[in-house]
Amino acid sequence: MEGELDATTDEILATIAREVPEYARPLEGSFGRGVRTGVSEALSQFVELVRSPSGARGPGREVYVALGRGELHQGRTLDSLQSAYRVGARVAWRRAAEAARRAGFEADTLSLLAESMFAYIEELSADSVEGYAEARSRQEGERRRRQRELLVLLLRDPPADEADLRAAAAACDWRLPRSAAAVACPEEELERLAARLPGDALAGALPEGGCVVVPDPDGPGRAASIAPALTGRRAALGPTVALGQLASSWSLARAALGAAGAGDGELLRADDVLVDLLLLDGRLPVERMAARRLAPFDELTPKARRRMQETALAYVRERGNAAAMGRSLGLHAQTVRYRLARLRELLGDQLDDPDARLELELALSAQTRLSRRALPPA
Repeated sequence: MEGELDATTDEILATIAREVPEYARPLEGSFGRGVRTGVSEALSQFVELVRSPSGARGPGREVYVALGRGELHQGRTLDSLQSAYRVGARVAWRRAAEAARRAGFEADTLSLLAESMFAYIEELSADSVEGYAEARSRQEGERRRRQRELLVLLLRDPPADEADLRAAAAACDWRLPRSAAAVACPEEELERLAARLPGDALAGALPEGGCVVVPDPDGPGRAASIAPALTGRRAALGPTVALGQLASSWSLARAALGAAGAGDGELLRADDVLVDLLLLDGRLPVERMAARRLAPFDELTPKARRRMQETALAYVRERGNAAAMGRSLGLHAQTVRYRLARLRELLGDQLDDPDARLELELALSAQTRLSRRALPPA
């Protein structure tokens, strides 16, 4: 076999160029050197293994790992390289079998030689698969690193320099939009969520949790792809803002997710829970307002206290209009008048003081919301 190596190499290269479309070009430059080296090294290594079956393959293995990496860098799958391996194995086996027959070897020996050669080609192929996977992993890691760097710049407050943004976006091959919205989600949900959103969404894990920036969410047809991706998920959508204000959208999305949770109901939009966020962030002042303004209800029975709280909230919301209060509470006018009289006895001048009425509404609204949602402690 050893005397056939050069001629076998040439025939394998010619056959590969003829039968594998991706390699049907002059074997020049680094590409040509890589393919020629791969074929030559494969044949030489195999001859050495025939000579010494217990020997190791040595450093030549890196040649095939590098070929796998090269396919990824050329933007190809491994299909062409695997086809080239099969072509090479076929040509090499035919020439090796001819040499073995000329040397007078028996059929059993030829069978063993064939088995060894095709097992060896499988090893080379596995080396290239490993190289391809390693390169893809590094490429993906680099892509995620660049995306995270861009996210950090986009969410900076005050906004990052425009030149820095453009450079970071170019490194990610991401077009800077005029407007965008931030989505907040738990980090463990990030990949699944990002896969459901439009392809131009920019995702990354940040110290505060999973973040996805969705460009132009209010553009034509965008809502139809965004809403189903987020509805019923553990995620919150911040408001659409100019790119320089994206930090505010991110903050509101995080606050909405932390305040209300998500996963069972409709799409959670930060804009729909702004009052909840205000009450949550101002929990201590609101609790103090409740202590001051609702103290007269403390001596009532739980049932009477609930009735008076409902009446007081309807009073401040309907600006004392008894008819509107009746419709809001589903009560007869006479019952409303009775409750109003009792409310006057309990709260007195507070009902006529604008500041007191505002504090009453905030305190009562907070209690209503807290009864509907299990908000985390302040």
